[in-house]
Amino acid sequence: MSKTILTIDDSASIRQMVAMTLRSAGHTVLEAVDGSHGYDQATTNTVHAVITDLNMPIMNGIEFIRKFRQHPASKGVPIILLTTESSDDLKREAKEAGATGWIVKPFKQDQLLAVIKKVTGE
Repeated sequence: MSKTILTIDDSASIRQMVAMTLRSAGHTVLEAVDGSHGYDQATTNTVHAVITDLNMPIMNGIEFIRKFRQHPASKGVPIILLTTESSDDLKREAKEAGATGWIVKPFKQDQLLAVIKKVTGE
């Protein structure tokens, strides 16, 4: 069953790679260039999962997660951080903010699809 996935990343090439991977598996993809734009997308559309970068201008990934988790639309929506960062402190902070999982860039397409399948219950 096709899911709507929101990908938030300030890198156009990463957004394109994530979107292409998800679309090839039959998903609908929404894209956002930063956490603020992502928040607008996530609260005005029905999304089944969010994949967000950590380091972005305007609103970073953890700030996005904290803000989105306060909105009723976030209920039951898994949020995956896709980032070059891998420190345990950042992972803990993200989990406390409401992140569901963490993937370190560069990602493997099959790994990304497996995580999405797992968190969306496909």
